[in-house]
Amino acid sequence: MAYRGPKAKVARSLDLAVTPKTQKILERRKFPPGQHGMSRKKNAGVYKQQLVEKQRLKFTYNISEAQLAKTYAEANRKEGSSGDNLMVLLETRLDALVYRAGFARTIFAARQYVAHGHFQVNGRRSFSPNRLIKPNDLIELREKSKNHPQIKEAIEGAPEAPNYLSVNKDKKEAKLVNTPLRDQIPVKLNEQLVVEYYSK
Repeated sequence: MAYRGPKAKVARSLDLAVTPKTQKILERRKFPPGQHGMSRKKNAGVYKQQLVEKQRLKFTYNISEAQLAKTYAEANRKEGSSGDNLMVLLETRLDALVYRAGFARTIFAARQYVAHGHFQVNGRRSFSPNRLIKPNDLIELREKSKNHPQIKEAIEGAPEAPNYLSVNKDKKEAKLVNTPLRDQIPVKLNEQLVVEYYSK
């Protein structure tokens, strides 16, 4: 199950802003939560670094431990770098692309919108946030959902989408132009630490 608890506390613990609100909180309180947050040791061991990076990746894409482990196993079976494969598989999930296209202000909202059936893929309604999108697949906001106030607000204030996505804000649709390369994915994490964590 995806994370549904207080996001600010986790964001401070992992030093990772995944929403506009958590970004503001981290700017004000640049130390971990808890009574002794300001005095914690900064030099973590290798295992701790791997564990924290795994948690950061989970939180970035709002997925469960089981989903991340399953995705890593699939990435490891593919040819090429397991780390790059892992990032591509996570980035081409339907909820991630709904977020990147600017149809949701956060990855958490994107997951909810997809789960509630607001989007369709290639003309068919989809309720699965973890559905993998392929190049040339078309993601569209359903006609009945085009006046959804939060989605309209997100689209109006959305930043420019990554160049592997073609977005038409007027039609409220997006197409995956090509499989993203690792350096195109706007996630500043060291996925190699995650690979090392799962490789043990």
